[in-house]
Amino acid sequence: MVVILKQKAKKEEILTLIQWIKAQGIDVHIVEGTSTTILGLIGDTSLVDEDAIKANDIVANVRRISEPFKAANRKFHPNDTIVDVCGKKIGGGNFQVIAGPCSVESREQINKIAKDVQASGAGLLRGGAFKPRTSPYAFQGLRAEGIEFLIDARKTTGMPIVTEIMSAAHIELFKDVDIIQVGARNMQNFELLKALGTLNKPILLKRGLANTIEEFLMSAEYIMAGGNENIILCERGIRTFETATRNTLDISAIPLLKQLSHLPVVVDPSHAAGITSLVEPLSKAAIAAGADGLIIEVHNDPKHALSDGAQSLTPEQFDHVMNSVKRMVDFEGKTL
Repeated sequence: MVVILKQKAKKEEILTLIQWIKAQGIDVHIVEGTSTTILGLIGDTSLVDEDAIKANDIVANVRRISEPFKAANRKFHPNDTIVDVCGKKIGGGNFQVIAGPCSVESREQINKIAKDVQASGAGLLRGGAFKPRTSPYAFQGLRAEGIEFLIDARKTTGMPIVTEIMSAAHIELFKDVDIIQVGARNMQNFELLKALGTLNKPILLKRGLANTIEEFLMSAEYIMAGGNENIILCERGIRTFETATRNTLDISAIPLLKQLSHLPVVVDPSHAAGITSLVEPLSKAAIAAGADGLIIEVHNDPKHALSDGAQSLTPEQFDHVMNSVKRMVDFEGKTL
């Protein structure tokens, strides 16, 4: 349930109303917009008397939210959330490209790629330090050393860094990471999501390969319920009967997520297709559908990459893709 207040509501009156609502056993989340204030009621609101709330002089309207996700719901928070990462804004018309290798392989490798993608226009650097792999015999990442190399690349370029966490036990290692990524395999690792909810740090949450939109938003809700509202949703393709591509990019998810939620939405065309030649057209499609950003895998030597070389662009290919992207997006922030 959301309670929309009148523009001239006084703080004392708002506090009195909040105290009355809380006395009914309901938590209240306050959203202050440019022209109005909204109270989001969280909990079992089935017994809350709408008429009693509407009778209050400062209340303009009361709406019930039928969806199970509340904090992530656009009805709860009508204005777009803008996630600010070291001055790089994502959402609310602000567009960013995150780029880098699937795996951090060496200090020299990540520094070289960081400089290359930055020169092409990427605003943030991605790189896997901990790698969830289908095979236990595949390269699992450099772990803490990989994070150290990412931090070194940030010092060199000034680019905020994005890397994936796999366990709540590793949170301390991520204290200097700018955006913590939750991968598709961990989208419903609820204990991890709860732990991330206690942090004051942006979270890039990827959709699971076989999860519905509602399940995706409920995972965001887990993080937000803990108090962390800096969530970036990432559509990275879902598993279908099609085998020609690694996954199937759900383009419809982009406008649907933006209708249902106020959270920014970025797209990962690399994982969606698994084929380098499809990264550019899928990037264009994502922008046309309203995405707030892209996350693209780039490797200086894809043929010898320790993971996901088949979907990784060379720096030259990435530069070509970025030239196409720049014709659709003003990198001061706005989509053209």
